[in-house]
Amino acid sequence: MPPRNAFYAQSGGVTSVINASACGVIQTARQHPDQIGKVYAGRNGIIGALTENMIDTSAETDATIALLKQTPGGAFGSCRFKLKSVDQHRAEYERLVEVFKAHDIGYFFYNGGGDSQDTANKIAQFTADQGHPVTCIGIPKTVDNDLPITDCSPGFGSVAKYVAVSTREIGLDLQAMYATSTKVFVFEVMGRHAGWIAAAGGLAKQQDDDPPHLILYPEIPFDEEDFLKQVQDCVDRVGYCMVVASEGTVDMDGKFIADSGLKDAFGHVQLGGVAPTLVNKITQKLGQKCHWATADYLQRAARHIASATDVDQAYAVGKAAVEFALAGKNGVLPVIVRESVNPYVWSIGEANLSDVANVEEKMPRNFITEDGYGLTEAGRDHLLPLIQGESYPDYENGLPVYARLKGEMVTRKLTEFKID
Repeated sequence: MPPRNAFYAQSGGVTSVINASACGVIQTARQHPDQIGKVYAGRNGIIGALTENMIDTSAETDATIALLKQTPGGAFGSCRFKLKSVDQHRAEYERLVEVFKAHDIGYFFYNGGGDSQDTANKIAQFTADQGHPVTCIGIPKTVDNDLPITDCSPGFGSVAKYVAVSTREIGLDLQAMYATSTKVFVFEVMGRHAGWIAAAGGLAKQQDDDPPHLILYPEIPFDEEDFLKQVQDCVDRVGYCMVVASEGTVDMDGKFIADSGLKDAFGHVQLGGVAPTLVNKITQKLGQKCHWATADYLQRAARHIASATDVDQAYAVGKAAVEFALAGKNGVLPVIVRESVNPYVWSIGEANLSDVANVEEKMPRNFITEDGYGLTEAGRDHLLPLIQGESYPDYENGLPVYARLKGEMVTRKLTEFKID
């Protein structure tokens, strides 16, 4: 049979290494021209397929594709868009089949988190039912590190490294100033329901009284009275206090303490504002001078300080996705398998999309200290390998060199389609 084309798309919040996965997909596909024709990339994720708005990656040079491995963001555009059930939005599924047929697409690679794997799984089932089977392979990605089965989620290791480094550097700044200035610093990091990113701040600690002094996890309900006591005790003992707080910190009733009242396109509560909320409490109740910062997009965009381990894993799952597809596998995704801890040795395994879709992997309780505010040695041993190694991008005129795509669009063959 003549080679069929592939469709690749990025989904959800981007990371500093998601383009490394794209690089793995495209480079590997180019090595098999007898089986895969062109790789089309969706402009803004799955929306690019629905609207027939696709980028022809064959127009990009090998050098440009190679540069993707050191480029942060989402080179083809991402989206927060979740396909509902076939019963609710059958027209969207039918449109995807129509687009896949029109452009002879026989492979679909979806690079994202749990919601994205749910989408890939639904498409695999629907295209088979419609008599136009498309090989659907997921590619794991999420900074939250909350995908099940895989040892870690590509994207997390680099965020963890950024947070650990920032925590240590903020701590040194605070240590220098606390005598006559700031006594408490709150550093807000991402993590909706899982405290993996907040836990990474704990890697900065070298001695007992080093920052971070307190870590707030989504898994541990926030007790305001106890927290304020812990802050004051730390200031009294050390002279200052640094807190790493997850954006997903919840109160004793299970409500996000930074619930904005808004929701994103996936139906998730829009978070942000834990740090100023905590600082207001500390200032009003304890009278301490405080400062705060939120890592926000910085933590997931910081390719200049990416974990080499994370970059390698992100590329490997993209490469493996294509290899899985060519081996005749469908409805699966490549995952990271931890072979040993010290030294850290990993390999690529596989999981069914149905076992990953919409499932969140939270921090094990034994990774959190008994008082709920720290990182145990077991947690440290688990996380430390994921931030190992540096993978600096090339620099020019003092700034990193990142890929700039031509972005040549595929000619549309169908009528316009409007998304509800």
